[in-house]
Amino acid sequence: MIAYNKQNHTIKLDTPNTSYVLGVREGGFLLNLYYGRRLPDDNLWSLAKRLPSASFSPCDPEHTDFSADVAPMEYPTNGRGDFRAAALSVRNADGNTVTDLRYVSHRVIAGKPDLPGLPQLYVTDDAQCETLEVTLRDPYTGVEAVLVYTAFCDCDVIAKHVRLTNRGEQAVTLERALSSCLDLPSMGFDLITLWGRHTKERQFERRPLAHGLQGIRSKRGASSHSHNPFAALVQTGATETTGEVYGFNLVYSGNFVITAEVDHDATTRVVMGIDPEDFGWLLAPGESFATPEAVHVFSAEGLGGMSRVFHRCYDAHLIRGRWQTEKRPLLINSWEAAYFDFDTDKLISFAERAKELGIEMLVMDDGWFGKRNDDTNSLGDWFVNEKKLDLGRLIDSVHGMGLKFGIWYEPEMISPDSELYRTHPDWCVHVPGRAPSVARQQYVLDVSRPDVRENIFGQMRGVLGRYPIDYVKWDFNRNLSEAGSALLPADRSGEFFHRFVLGTYALQDRLIRGFPHLLLENCSGGGGRFDPGMLYYSPQIWTSDNTDPIDRLSIQFGTSLCYPASVMGAHVSASRRAGYRTKGDVALWGTFGYELDPNKLNGEEREIVKEQVAQYHKYYALIRSGSLYRLICPWNNDYVCAWSFVAEDKREALVTVVRMRRQDDTLFHLKLQGLDPDTIYTVEETGERYSGALLMFAGLEMTDSAWDDGESCKLHLIADGAAEPGVPA
Repeated sequence: MIAYNKQNHTIKLDTPNTSYVLGVREGGFLLNLYYGRRLPDDNLWSLAKRLPSASFSPCDPEHTDFSADVAPMEYPTNGRGDFRAAALSVRNADGNTVTDLRYVSHRVIAGKPDLPGLPQLYVTDDAQCETLEVTLRDPYTGVEAVLVYTAFCDCDVIAKHVRLTNRGEQAVTLERALSSCLDLPSMGFDLITLWGRHTKERQFERRPLAHGLQGIRSKRGASSHSHNPFAALVQTGATETTGEVYGFNLVYSGNFVITAEVDHDATTRVVMGIDPEDFGWLLAPGESFATPEAVHVFSAEGLGGMSRVFHRCYDAHLIRGRWQTEKRPLLINSWEAAYFDFDTDKLISFAERAKELGIEMLVMDDGWFGKRNDDTNSLGDWFVNEKKLDLGRLIDSVHGMGLKFGIWYEPEMISPDSELYRTHPDWCVHVPGRAPSVARQQYVLDVSRPDVRENIFGQMRGVLGRYPIDYVKWDFNRNLSEAGSALLPADRSGEFFHRFVLGTYALQDRLIRGFPHLLLENCSGGGGRFDPGMLYYSPQIWTSDNTDPIDRLSIQFGTSLCYPASVMGAHVSASRRAGYRTKGDVALWGTFGYELDPNKLNGEEREIVKEQVAQYHKYYALIRSGSLYRLICPWNNDYVCAWSFVAEDKREALVTVVRMRRQDDTLFHLKLQGLDPDTIYTVEETGERYSGALLMFAGLEMTDSAWDDGESCKLHLIADGAAEPGVPA
């Protein structure tokens, strides 16, 4: 899977359908020769050819036929003649940022070494992948970069990160330490990214590349609602089903950057990693720094093919623990039902109605701790408000009904009006001489500090260790400003943002190790921290605070570009824009649950909910293990959306169609994907039988004037035999 050609000085990494090829040029320059469809060849030096000069491009003094400015550098550095976006910039003891990395050695390892302190893809068997480590070193400063690549055997994924070590005798400062660079010999791509805001996360945006820089970033201290750490370069004209696509995702939950740069030669460089702004990391002699992991996917089968690779990879190699495979409980959350206005008896009544409906878990959201009856106080005071709530009686009652019980936390936050803040005002994120900004009437706790983390975990352990709690929703409801820590000296102040993220990871890792039975769901005002880093600790994330099913279509379609159905928290709420059937059909795409007061459901609504609960169980395995096909996307159609899940053996499929708004007098034929063309499928709802070929190539006639705005339908297809000539369709 990873092979070195000593004669050609090339290293080739193969996945089932892709190849990634490196070359070591005379002088020790490491170049990227190729990434794309799998090739049998490994002598690809002709692909490194570039035009000789960009604009007075400097040449290496010892190899005057080589200029880094026009070469496909695998890990480009700053100050040595490559004027495009750098992956590494090091401020050395002389005060300059010139860095020149040259090849030293490489080795191939079975399996995948651990990346301590950071989330990462993993394997359970060393035979599932191979890892390449390429060591580069700057002979003057002694800075060493070990480029780490893992090629997976079961999916077309290359994971990359970099381990930087100071092998010199004087301290240096990393000012830019990105995880990945990829140089492509064309600019014939569109850049796809996912932008958004609170309640409008991960909106699809596609724009053609142009000369210069394009990209996305977050400097909010979290991956953010604004931009997701995902991007794709898609061949001009590529669609859901056709064309070459390069997908990029950073396994990180903090400040990030993904940049595409097109140069004079119409070649494209993509770099990704920690946002260099407000970043600096002091490396004393002998110290090391590891960058977050970057996930790369190449697909020749359009955007849909790329997405399905990400989905299979994350379900198998990112989600951990018992909840990777164990069926998740169908829950009801108290937030939209009661907000802060609840007590023990009200929540018990919720559980009683939920039990009657077949729901399996009650989650008590914000408002159970300190003196919390609104959002102005008590964050940081994680002890039960016993004047409001008898938590022991509540949990005993819920468990006595056979339901599980969950609870809400916001561990990284602190209210100015809290016992914790009055005791430790210095524990909030702040810088000297400036009052910390308030957002949502709260500050952020400095979880980069071990003492702060110990206090938070101690309080959580006091509740979780005393009460039999099955689920925790971990929220994060503001971004970071006045970012600094009292424990960091001035020459390490640039380390704060990354240390904050590492502190969050350490807390969540300690929580799931200390309470391995817990189902942890991350949240950040909905989807403000919906990234692979969080998924390493929690198998699902609350997708958005917006539970309107029509709005959710664009949110869930965008999310699905990279993230599987198993991780998308999706609930039926009491929103009025569509009926309960449509709400259920849309929420069934994700983890599924309810966000409403079950006591207010009328008789008809209760029967619909019971049907939905039955459908959740009926289709659970198909949705979790099947392949997703985005049949009609909201960014391509203003009127209707459609998607399907197809079983791995193609013997079953679930198709969902939502009419967002009426379009009169228009024929509508829905063409399916992913079926076996030679198999006959029965539509369970109608009894009609069709060949897979007809369903995919001609389509189902779906024109129905009775459909109104916001209505939906599901079609369950079951294979019942091979297609035969003359079978009616």
